[in-house]
Amino acid sequence: MNPAPRKVVIIGAGMAGMCAAIYARKCGYPVTVLEQHERPGGLATSWQRGAYTFEACLHWLLGSNQHDPMHALWREVFDIDRLHFVYPEEWIRVESEDSERLSIYSDLERLEAELLRHAPQDEVQIRQFLHAVRSLCHCPLPALGGTWQHRFATGLPLLRHAPLLKRLSHITSEAYGKRFSDPLLRGFFGDGENAQLAVLALVFALAWNANGNAGYPVGGSQAVTGSIAQNLQEIGGVLRTGASVRQILVADDTAVGVLLDDGEHIDADWVISAADGHTTIFGLLDGRYVGPRMAHLYRTYEPFPSFLQVSLGVARDLSQQCGFVMRLLDLPLIVDPQTTVRQIAFRLFHYDPTLAPVGKTAVTCTLPTRNVEYWSWLSEHDPQAYEAEKRRVADSVIALFDAWIPGVRDAIEVVDVSTPATVIRCTRNWRGSMEGWLITPQTGVRPLPPTLPGLRRFLMIGQWVMPGGGLPSGLITARRAVRRMCRQDGIAFAPDEHEKTTNAAGGLPP
Repeated sequence: MNPAPRKVVIIGAGMAGMCAAIYARKCGYPVTVLEQHERPGGLATSWQRGAYTFEACLHWLLGSNQHDPMHALWREVFDIDRLHFVYPEEWIRVESEDSERLSIYSDLERLEAELLRHAPQDEVQIRQFLHAVRSLCHCPLPALGGTWQHRFATGLPLLRHAPLLKRLSHITSEAYGKRFSDPLLRGFFGDGENAQLAVLALVFALAWNANGNAGYPVGGSQAVTGSIAQNLQEIGGVLRTGASVRQILVADDTAVGVLLDDGEHIDADWVISAADGHTTIFGLLDGRYVGPRMAHLYRTYEPFPSFLQVSLGVARDLSQQCGFVMRLLDLPLIVDPQTTVRQIAFRLFHYDPTLAPVGKTAVTCTLPTRNVEYWSWLSEHDPQAYEAEKRRVADSVIALFDAWIPGVRDAIEVVDVSTPATVIRCTRNWRGSMEGWLITPQTGVRPLPPTLPGLRRFLMIGQWVMPGGGLPSGLITARRAVRRMCRQDGIAFAPDEHEKTTNAAGGLPP
């Protein structure tokens, strides 16, 4: 008689958790995913207010190009070819309040001409920057599948570009921008919290856009996460929402299951946490398996900031505007007592007809902050002041929006404001972070270990394992973790297996 398949419990139904569940099911494991929120997706989310849907995550999806290795990976977890991708010619527009503007085009020849026209005094730096972008256009991510020979061959271009990658990962976007004298060019590289990411991330983003490999999927994050969740359930995975994990159960230094907030015990042969790393290590495991390296990392690494999002439902067709506009402000906008910003970005979703009625536009403005305690305290202890502060921020953003597009204030029919308190309530992400670890000169791009010292049959996945975050980090870390699990169990890793197993309903009891 064959032994019963090993049971897997996954904490968190964000991108990483759902991808890991699909890979595990394809390899024959009974899988249950536990999500504390009312729906899956985690930070990859949107919400509906009246006739409008407000996107809070996706700017683009890496792997939209059918010839890119990342596209093949997405195919392993859902039918990415059913998505319709949009590729804007003008990717970003940078504007000052006195109407100066700079267009950042996806086409690099057109971009170079625009930058040289606008800032001829910065010619040397412009050409150096675009040389870096062009170099990384020919630097594909190494393959994760296939034989080791195939993975080695696809990784060789990275070795050729290693010096460039190292240089770009050791300088922040803000510091790199100071090489330019033109104010709009400096503004493109960001300011404050928006610019503490290594400039490597921005260079890659431009390269991916130029390659047609970073399209925006119509329907936003829900089009992606909804398809993945549906696929998981169709192949027999169990997805439980409203199931909050209180503790990871351990016996003899081996993860053996989880305890839910309502007292339910769920046994497992493997526990995979797709929750944030701090909650996992210091909360669910009570800090028992930290180790000096992980302790140092959580003391010194910098997470992404949290954010407020002001979302506007505008009864006007704004398709003549660029879909992403950065406005450089003459006077700083006060976000909260500890946070001001000198530039704001408006996303005008006129290119996504699913987010607003015909002739209308969903608009969002994201404001970074690290003052999470302020917003959380107001939300919990002074709801009246909390709502007043949300209105103040919304009014400030609307005033700037109206100054940019005169008269648009009168067309606004929906106003919604989310805060760091919203992020924590819906995702419980540590510090209300919008992602995980920043790629900084300190972190580089090297992934963190998915295991903890001294703890067996336990793995971590997601944005807190791969600095830089983003949806691909969930897919990549999930794939690696399940491959590791299969290797330890002596099971063939079968990411392309689409057939339902004989125990296809074989998740854990609901």
